[in-house]
Amino acid sequence: MGANMGANRRHAVPDFSGYPDLVVIYLGMKVRTLAGVKTLLGFGPRIDRVGAARPEGLLHYENNIIFSLRPLHVGMRWYWRDMDSMVAWSKSEPHRIWWRDFLRDTRGVGIWHETYHMRGGMEAIYHDVAEPVGFAAFMPMQEARGSLAARHGRYASSDLRDLPADNAPDAAVPR
Repeated sequence: MGANMGANRRHAVPDFSGYPDLVVIYLGMKVRTLAGVKTLLGFGPRIDRVGAARPEGLLHYENNIIFSLRPLHVGMRWYWRDMDSMVAWSKSEPHRIWWRDFLRDTRGVGIWHETYHMRGGMEAIYHDVAEPVGFAAFMPMQEARGSLAARHGRYASSDLRDLPADNAPDAAVPR
């Protein structure tokens, strides 16, 4: 190993202090049938356009995350300023239509999402996903009832005392 090996490495951590209401949502689509491949390929460009249009409150998005190739299982991760922005978008067009249509007929795919909130709340739903993913892989499941915001609110805290006031990284530990 050369003397400079690793000298260009940079360790960085995010400063969350400016994002006390940050919400991260993972979404996935798992192909179950041959028709599901067509559904997946047709849906990708539409969700890309929505992310690129930057709906109010969307801070960043990452699409085309590959969870597995067999079975084909892809997803995305979106970062929202706050729960209100995410919920407002989920109730607007085109998402409202997409969700309504998927509840009627998933067209050969299973769909799921998991939300994580800086205040500590989490929420998830799995629709037509045969093999458990995420929380479903280790938690007991129950029938979905109520809205995303209502399910999320059950486990969220409005107490900000536990959030970091200053999120400066500790001094880097030499390796």
